[in-house]
Amino acid sequence: MKKKYFKKGEKIIEEGTLSDCAYIIESGRVQVSKTLSNGKEQIIGILEENDIFGEMSLIDSLPRSATVLALEDCTISVMTQETFNHLAQHNPQSLMPILKVLAKRLRSTLGLVESLQEGKPPPSAG
Repeated sequence: MKKKYFKKGEKIIEEGTLSDCAYIIESGRVQVSKTLSNGKEQIIGILEENDIFGEMSLIDSLPRSATVLALEDCTISVMTQETFNHLAQHNPQSLMPILKVLAKRLRSTLGLVESLQEGKPPPSAG
């Protein structure tokens, strides 16, 4: 996988843009945020070394669902669609970490939706 380097404050991906790759953090930390309907930015979380982001576009090729900003200088490995497809065909077990991340994030989102439906404030990002 190809490595990319991002400086503190640099935007790595922008919500709404098209792309077909995922990123694995080798070093550094990033902030994931989403623009709300009122135009305000909502921080979704902070990701660190060995975390993955952008993985949904490997599966659905839809526009990015969030913006990711480098909180410090970062080294990031890029997983392309080609690499993902190769792993899916030749070593599907190696995709389990990505599937676990997707499942964890889906459960978190479902928990947030449940809280909102019950009129509770959303849990803090983190």
